[in-house]
Amino acid sequence: MRAFPSLNLVTAFLDRLGGRTKRILGHIGGLWYLFLDVCIWVLRAFTQNKGRIGRVAITAQLVRIGFSSIFIVSLVSGSVGAILALQMAPPLDDLGQVGLVPNIISVAVLRELGPLISAIVLTGFAGAAIAAEIGTMVVGEEVEALEAHALNPVRFLVVPRAIATVVSMLCLAVLADVTAIVAGGFIGQTVLGVSWSAYYHSVVLQVDPQDFLTGLAKAGIFGLLIGLIACRNGLTVTGGAAGVGRATTSTVVESIVAIIFADLLFTVIFYAVGLG
Repeated sequence: MRAFPSLNLVTAFLDRLGGRTKRILGHIGGLWYLFLDVCIWVLRAFTQNKGRIGRVAITAQLVRIGFSSIFIVSLVSGSVGAILALQMAPPLDDLGQVGLVPNIISVAVLRELGPLISAIVLTGFAGAAIAAEIGTMVVGEEVEALEAHALNPVRFLVVPRAIATVVSMLCLAVLADVTAIVAGGFIGQTVLGVSWSAYYHSVVLQVDPQDFLTGLAKAGIFGLLIGLIACRNGLTVTGGAAGVGRATTSTVVESIVAIIFADLLFTVIFYAVGLG
């Protein structure tokens, strides 16, 4: 019996779609189990002497991930704040509302752009490096050496990096908020004719604590996603140096996609409960 070409194409498409869906679900499940494992080790660190996590390792990762990202996050967030001021000024000026520029910048940055910019920068700056570092250790059989000495890789490799990415994201999000708002104020004074005092009072009157706290909550989740995705991709490396390259690329792509979807989910939830 002769098969129809269109039927073969549909079957091939469904097979490919099913295989990709299976891989995505498997990846999400792996991240969930890794998250649970990290939580268990963190709880053990507070309840058992044998489960303590090295402070030196966490401090080293904080310096490597967070402190090293300060300049690039400040540069990018400051540029975005200036861009917002310059882009919004003409249409608002047509309506005679150029004084609303600081109000819009403050809300947009605190709720959305500050955490999002920091997360994307940290993904490219630190997420890829974490995946490459752990992946190289897997290829060099260093992870197997840890297991042979009864040392859990999650405890010694994943937990310090996960904690460091979360703490770094919280701090970098605050830095991005301040930098973007200050850069918008600089443009407002030098280009738009909005004085510093007027800009400051507009920001203070517009911003509520919930604007800052909702952005901070997003930042913490973004940091956790970056750390978990980077560590899992590094631990599952196969295929030598080429596998390390694939893990690095996958970490950047998957982290950005996960951050965007998490941001969408948070926005919907905050809007539903009246915090949007």
